[in-house]
Amino acid sequence: MSSVKKLQMFHLGLIGRDLSHSFSKKYFDEKFEKENIHEFDYNLFEIDKISDIQRTIKNYSLTGFNVTIPYKEEIIPYCTYLSAEAEAIGAVNCVFTGNGRMIGHNTDCYGFLNSLPDDLFRLNFQAIVFGTGGASKAIQYVLKKLNVKMILVSTSRKIGTIGYDQLSKDIIHQSKLLVNCTPLGTSPNIDSVVPIDFSAISSDHLCYDLVYNPGETLFIKKAKLQGARCINGLRMLELQAEAAWNFWIEKINIDSNKV
Repeated sequence: MSSVKKLQMFHLGLIGRDLSHSFSKKYFDEKFEKENIHEFDYNLFEIDKISDIQRTIKNYSLTGFNVTIPYKEEIIPYCTYLSAEAEAIGAVNCVFTGNGRMIGHNTDCYGFLNSLPDDLFRLNFQAIVFGTGGASKAIQYVLKKLNVKMILVSTSRKIGTIGYDQLSKDIIHQSKLLVNCTPLGTSPNIDSVVPIDFSAISSDHLCYDLVYNPGETLFIKKAKLQGARCINGLRMLELQAEAAWNFWIEKINIDSNKV
């Protein structure tokens, strides 16, 4: 009787909290089925604290994983190496594990940059970024690369930011790109929104919400009522997921060639 060679499996996943509404598992499950990829699977791993990461990697033999709220910054001390993007941004959303090391990378910046409309690059504009967490850092990185002047708005009163109470109608009116990097509006808390004066928004504005669930957040609804062009976070997520996939495949191939 002829023997059947067992397929080598590579296990991928998403690390974070409150992952029941996650985009990633559905995306990769559909990708694997559509592209006839049988040697990979993708699962969700909720951990209570970042120190659980090494145990999770070992228990589930993870080859790579995405990182989401609240661990994009907390994961960094556990990484053996950081890519140039992750180091510059100060946040990691994608990790490859192999040969006893963890390589941290950031694909959020790629997703955001490549989801922006082409005509935006022809404008000289100012941006307002709401929130200063891990996702926000990737957006700030892209805007700096594009030489866009930014105003950072946060409840944390960090150095270099202003509070929502300092965000005047005139500042909003003058800033043609507004980016929500906070989780406000995410399902099931769909009635929450950044506390700004939406009447200062016009058809000259592009309002970008990194939230993708629901597809039309209260932030987007209010901005649309003012005539603004709006983008939700779905396309950015798709692009960053493909960039993460390419990163994992590249690293797997490099390691395979070393054997």
